[in-house]
Amino acid sequence: MPSKTTTDATLAITAETLVSMDPASGNPVGELLVTPVDHIPQMVRDARIAQRSWGAMTLEQRAEILKSAVPRLAEEATQIGELLTREMGKPRPQGVGEATYCANGIAEEVDAIVDALRPETLEDERLRTTLRFDPHGVVAAITPWNFPLLMVFQSVIPALVAGNTVILKPSEETPLVAREWVAVLNEALPPNVLQLVIGDERQGKALVEAPIDLVVFTGSREAGKHILREASGGLKRVILELGGKDPMIVLADADLDAAAAFAARNSFRNTGQVCVSTERIYVEEGIAEDFTEKLAEKAAAMRIGSGMDSGVEIGPMINRGQKDHVVRQVESAVRSGARVIMGCHGPDDAGEGNFLPLTVLADVDHDMEIMREETFGPVACVMSVRSDDEAVRLANDTRFGLAACVWGDPDHAEEVAAKLTAGMIGVNQGCGGADGSPWVGAMESGYGWHGGRYGHRQFCQVRTISRAKQGG
Repeated sequence: MPSKTTTDATLAITAETLVSMDPASGNPVGELLVTPVDHIPQMVRDARIAQRSWGAMTLEQRAEILKSAVPRLAEEATQIGELLTREMGKPRPQGVGEATYCANGIAEEVDAIVDALRPETLEDERLRTTLRFDPHGVVAAITPWNFPLLMVFQSVIPALVAGNTVILKPSEETPLVAREWVAVLNEALPPNVLQLVIGDERQGKALVEAPIDLVVFTGSREAGKHILREASGGLKRVILELGGKDPMIVLADADLDAAAAFAARNSFRNTGQVCVSTERIYVEEGIAEDFTEKLAEKAAAMRIGSGMDSGVEIGPMINRGQKDHVVRQVESAVRSGARVIMGCHGPDDAGEGNFLPLTVLADVDHDMEIMREETFGPVACVMSVRSDDEAVRLANDTRFGLAACVWGDPDHAEEVAAKLTAGMIGVNQGCGGADGSPWVGAMESGYGWHGGRYGHRQFCQVRTISRAKQGG
């Protein structure tokens, strides 16, 4: 057997096999064969051939094929969701909920995509122009482990409806759940329209280097920069959803109970392993102490444990490496003067295995790494500010720009929100928008976007066909 190339508490991968392990127990969940790198060019050729007939279908024909998979996906949703929990760690209701949405949500999503991609006509006095939204060709989708079905859903479904074929590489941390979902979807799809690559960054790099037409990636900023550099050689299209360091501003006229409840939920859900987790909280100094107390009370009431146990709200970190990264940031902040309101101070009280205590820090500042670099763990950092202007300046003092939120009197909060540089901003709520809103990052948090009319169109090549009006 070849020697291991990667090992930690939740992953063991060799040149031939990948063993996925439960981050809560450390026990194996399952094993898959790794896709040899030298097989990827043939997979791309097969996808290119399959795309000819898939792309030649009408939007409505492709939509009906995808919708036909819904009953089987819904039938398997509980089993797939439980596998998600065992493989990734999030609580069972959340895992099953994610799988259920990624089954039952297909029909509505497909209808919205079809509506977005129908041809449009523009006219002036002389010309009639038809805008067509045609497939790029072969799409490489590289998806993360924190929402291992939702991110697949958001990458694969619009690409397929648009007429592309897709080669999907899920995270090496969560390959089993992606394999099961894809296997059921492939019961409805023609051969080679949707293929699966199993492996780590070697397979991901080979896929990006292959003669594909569009790369859709969700993951870290550094990996996104690598993809953008590599894609530039062939001017391949890219859609990148990258990391965040999301701020929350709490104004003096905010409802503190509501703001603290949101901060606890959004800082700690999915163990803080969410691209739009609240990581930096700026609170006006007159209410900072009360807010921090309320936040700690909300956090202390949350139950941590194995996602398969009843009543658990917070599961483990995905692996030891991610946990160690979070603990290092906390320890460094404490050495620099941060005050631990609750939770972890450093390695000595970091908890067993991949579990990590929910942590609230006060007296933080922007000289600390934990206020500048993505944490992606269950830590909320509270910083006191003297004014709205100071809160805005600090919230914008980042190279990231995914999401943000402002809590206060609605009109006052919206005025402050308009000064923030994030791509998605919530007023007295999270960053999610009304139906049809895109999921979009600014600055180094995104390149392109998902969802909504214009997000769906990024999976297409726009073409214009113009002709003179009769008699013009």
